[in-house]
Amino acid sequence: MDRRFRARELGLDLGLLPTGRLNSITDVAGVRVGHTTLIEGPSVRTGVTAVLAHGGNPFYEKVVAAVHTLNGYGKAMGFEQVRELGTLETPLLLCSTLNVGRVADGVITWLLARNPEIGRGDGSVNPLVAECFDGYLSDTRQMSVKAEHVWAAIDGAREGPFAEGNVGAGTGVIGFGYKGGIGSSSRRIEESYGGYTVGVLVVLNCGHQEQLLMGGRRLGQLLSRSPAGRTSEGGSIIMVLATDAPLSARQLGRLARRAPLGLARTGAIASQRSGDFVVAFSTAQRLPHHEQGITREITVLIEGAPTVNQLFQAAVDATEEAILNAICMAETMLGRDGHLRQALPLELVVQILGSAATNA
Repeated sequence: MDRRFRARELGLDLGLLPTGRLNSITDVAGVRVGHTTLIEGPSVRTGVTAVLAHGGNPFYEKVVAAVHTLNGYGKAMGFEQVRELGTLETPLLLCSTLNVGRVADGVITWLLARNPEIGRGDGSVNPLVAECFDGYLSDTRQMSVKAEHVWAAIDGAREGPFAEGNVGAGTGVIGFGYKGGIGSSSRRIEESYGGYTVGVLVVLNCGHQEQLLMGGRRLGQLLSRSPAGRTSEGGSIIMVLATDAPLSARQLGRLARRAPLGLARTGAIASQRSGDFVVAFSTAQRLPHHEQGITREITVLIEGAPTVNQLFQAAVDATEEAILNAICMAETMLGRDGHLRQALPLELVVQILGSAATNA
């Protein structure tokens, strides 16, 4: 079996900006990621991933956020309130399609236990859940994710390094015909532009083998002698962007709309039956649930500042590399009904890319 390693070890030229220390979404200070992975018997290959903007109470300390739908064949929950109000007030949970309702229930239960005024004096709460379908490798009809799995992912979320590949919401997914999974990356802009960081986490579950691009090279076509197995017409991707730059919800929407440019660099096309969503949030400021007075003062970047274009570049670069990290870190998996999905053959990839570079 190939040793698994991240895309940067392939020697690819991946964007213009430098990475953060961990090359991960958790390079944005305060951001936490947690997984619960469920591999049980021959047919359960699923899980849940939690992304938290900070370590405080997310309901009473909201962050500015935005969502973007590239292709809407998906079952995301909670997006409309984020579009309307521009804030994120819960942990963001990622899971498989038929588990969305159960995961939302788990998030709500987790919040109610910590916030006794929700549903009484403080109104309702908006759980944000996004999904990818993992039904080729996992029996989704079992709806295996339970409330305790959601709680474990949230409570286990930590700053710093976290696992990629076949973990959490990426356990049973497929990418470009190979095994897909969780991937992450980050970019840091120059100090003269503010020194801000953009981090990205993805759940990769889309694309056909022949579409796969790595560093602009048509790797999928070069790998055609090692067929991965064609995926169905569908497939999805969830892209989560975090930044410490002080942005308004509208500005975060602009940043979110750049993530699909990074997706396009990897060859995916957001197919007709694909659920392709972006969630973006800023950790720069926390907005209290209870506010005094009738106005609020927040800091936002000047729209015409060159920093904005640097952030756009960071979002594109980090999204591309997060997707490639997802497919590079995922391992071969045997799932329900004997279905097998091979890992991207990294040793062969190294040979092909090396040969292509020599012949360029």
